[in-house]
Amino acid sequence: MRRSEVGQPDGAAMTTQQWQGRRRHGLALPRLLRATWGTAAVMVPVPVPVLVPVLALLLGLAGCPRHLRLERPYAAPTAAELGATLTERQKAMSSMNARARVTSWMGGDRVRATVLMLVDRPGRLRIEAEVSLQGTVAVLATDGQRFAFLDAVKNEMRRGPACPANVASLIRIPLGPADVAAVLLGDARLPLTATAGREIAVDWDPKREADVLAVPRNDGWLRYLFQRGAGEPRSTRLIAVDATGPDGRARWRVAFEDLADTDIPGTVVGRSATRIALPGTIRFAEGDTPFDEGVEIKFKDRAVNEPVADASFMLAPPPGVVPIEVGCAP
Repeated sequence: MRRSEVGQPDGAAMTTQQWQGRRRHGLALPRLLRATWGTAAVMVPVPVPVLVPVLALLLGLAGCPRHLRLERPYAAPTAAELGATLTERQKAMSSMNARARVTSWMGGDRVRATVLMLVDRPGRLRIEAEVSLQGTVAVLATDGQRFAFLDAVKNEMRRGPACPANVASLIRIPLGPADVAAVLLGDARLPLTATAGREIAVDWDPKREADVLAVPRNDGWLRYLFQRGAGEPRSTRLIAVDATGPDGRARWRVAFEDLADTDIPGTVVGRSATRIALPGTIRFAEGDTPFDEGVEIKFKDRAVNEPVADASFMLAPPPGVVPIEVGCAP
């Protein structure tokens, strides 16, 4: 007859005296671990003092958060290298003709609409919103200096200077037209002038595992976040941009998601295509507002670097509509 290591016949019931005796010796959990003796599985009693630290370790591991990579797994890039990656991307993609599904605030309401957008990097925009069963409900156009906004539902038009508040009439991204164009093209404009006393710096974001190019601007910083695919410099992708004020608090944030490497045709004759990562989704939020309360743009299709006509960024009032001249909100 096979017996377990504690002398109990296989399959035999344990008496009350034996069970109580085990408890007195710290063996009251005999079924937690098993061992194989010959071909039969048998109970192996494990003292409670041994089990307690083992269980504590297992429970601790189960509750551990995801490991954060506190340091880069590769040599830190220089500011010049990250800056070159950004400028190369901006030069490669100068314009876009796209169709997207946009969720945004318009007229105090949360709306979802199919949006047709024509974007030219210098800041020329034409954005048309279409709603199912209604057709075109709103159109915004700007040449970078002036804007016009047509509310087809109310049959009224506003026009005036292309300041951030006016440009955000249709898609709630309250930036200047050139900055909005850059965001829609998948990046963010670099500050035009240097800031005295502050230098461009390179940092590391362990939470997002991204290199950070921190560029000073007059009212704070622009932080460009780049990720590398398998640590290869040539696969560096821009995944987000955070704009902060002089107090360090967020002014606005944009995330570029669902990235796909795409060959972009050259805008210069004889220049070969450039491969860059295009975002399938763009999320924009103001301040510390969560992205769910900001703007979400999901692209359905797009063509890049196609010729665009100047007339596309002009908007004439429909018959019978008298444009309302507006200024810029303070």
